[in-house]
Amino acid sequence: MNLIYFLLRSSWGMVAIAIATGFLSGGSSAGLIALISHAASSSGGSRLTSIIWGFAGLAIVVLITSIISQVMLIHLSQNAVLQLRMRLSRQILTSELTHLEGLGNPRLLATLTEDIQAVANAVYQMPFIFINLAIVLGCIAYITWLSWLVLVLVCGISIVAIASCQWLLNRGEKLLALAREDEDQLFKHFRTITEGVKELKLNHRRREDFLEGKLHPTANKFRHHNVKGLTLFATTSSWGQLVFFFALGFVMFVLPNLLTINAETLSGYILTFTYLVLPMDNIISKLPLLSQASIAWKKIESLGLSLASRTEISTVSLAIKSNWHSLTFKNVTHTYYTVEEDNSFIFGPIDLTLYPQELVFIIGGNGSGKSTLVKLITGLYIPNNGEIWFDDNLINETNREWYRQHFSVVFSDFYLFEELLGLQNSYLDAQAKKYLQKLQLDHKVKVENGQLSTTALSQGQRKRLALLTAYLEDRPIYLFDEWAADQDPVFKEIFYTQLLPELRSLGKTVLVISHDDRYFHLADRIIKLDYGKIEYDKT
Repeated sequence: MNLIYFLLRSSWGMVAIAIATGFLSGGSSAGLIALISHAASSSGGSRLTSIIWGFAGLAIVVLITSIISQVMLIHLSQNAVLQLRMRLSRQILTSELTHLEGLGNPRLLATLTEDIQAVANAVYQMPFIFINLAIVLGCIAYITWLSWLVLVLVCGISIVAIASCQWLLNRGEKLLALAREDEDQLFKHFRTITEGVKELKLNHRRREDFLEGKLHPTANKFRHHNVKGLTLFATTSSWGQLVFFFALGFVMFVLPNLLTINAETLSGYILTFTYLVLPMDNIISKLPLLSQASIAWKKIESLGLSLASRTEISTVSLAIKSNWHSLTFKNVTHTYYTVEEDNSFIFGPIDLTLYPQELVFIIGGNGSGKSTLVKLITGLYIPNNGEIWFDDNLINETNREWYRQHFSVVFSDFYLFEELLGLQNSYLDAQAKKYLQKLQLDHKVKVENGQLSTTALSQGQRKRLALLTAYLEDRPIYLFDEWAADQDPVFKEIFYTQLLPELRSLGKTVLVISHDDRYFHLADRIIKLDYGKIEYDKT
């Protein structure tokens, strides 16, 4: 039912047409069985001719309606999956950063890949399920037309079969739900493999501990739940077939002794039940797929609701301020919430004012709160208490997205895009070429139509490409988080003595997180942090 609602929400009109044509196709297929049954017992030439014309007409109806139903539902389902992917991606990008960090990358990736794919696989099968269901209902209608007493007997058997199958299905679905929970942990381990491959290759014992102590138990648990769940579904399928053949045997061998049935009616029953074997098997075989999709849909909805509860307004209604006078933080705090309350870390309160055309170094030991301050300054973290004023603008949920557009940032864990996205102008390639020369990358990287020729460079060179993007953004405030840590001594000197002063001379405010104390004398101002507090702020 969740999948049907998912499709109806996309376009209920197209779903209605597709389902109607699907049921018409299935009903026509059942009509063909009735005609075949009559033709087998018919001896009149004129009557046989009309049956042939009826057969041809129904066959054409089956073909046309089946194609229409499948094509419409395929288009509809793929559009719905596309909308689902885009909606979830937008929700992730508009949710608070602290909330996303709490959810963790493994869960987000598992939902974006595995869960959406599970829904897509099930939705793709919906046209065929509807058609097979229509065939079953059409055949039942034909059985009812032959004898309603037979229908009562068949329904009695069906109730027993459905009740027993439902019990097996419920147990199987619970096990598959447990397997889906295991999958989040598996994604976490897969991330360890991709991001920690060098460290794992360098230490044999660490690698074996990870493989045998972490990955294997989780993968084995995932396999165990999947095997038990899918085994119950396979048992359900076989049990359903057994009950179905029992019903067929009942009609063939028991029913003639209970009721007076002529040969034509009996042959109609047998033909109909025989024809039902394939659509019933098709429906039963799709039950694991539908259950997995139902579990995935619940995970998607759960994540969607979680993200929606922490959604930010993502519109930029005001123009970017090229001329500003002050950026002030008043009694700002930020709290990291952990499982154990005693281990919570409170950053702040801090009082700080930044001014245009300043070169500010932010220093402090590891864990002192430098990265947290960066995220608070740039608006990525929302203060738990206190206020941020950008000139006369109090920064809140209505203008935080606008406020963020004033910063160009290269984080220590930066992401490098292969295209210069969001920087459309007619001089982009020429500007990029000029900055590539300044960054000493013009011999390795070319830019054509905003596309970087390569990003397969050393870490230091990749950081220079990230700096290229920051230059091209041309925003009022620049922030560099341990940017020089991966540079060679020559370019590190260039960065501190040439690039930073040049940005300041262009009217930019430049904030630099650094441990390079030999260059601290170049700063207009130094802010030192210690355990989430400002130890000193001096010129």
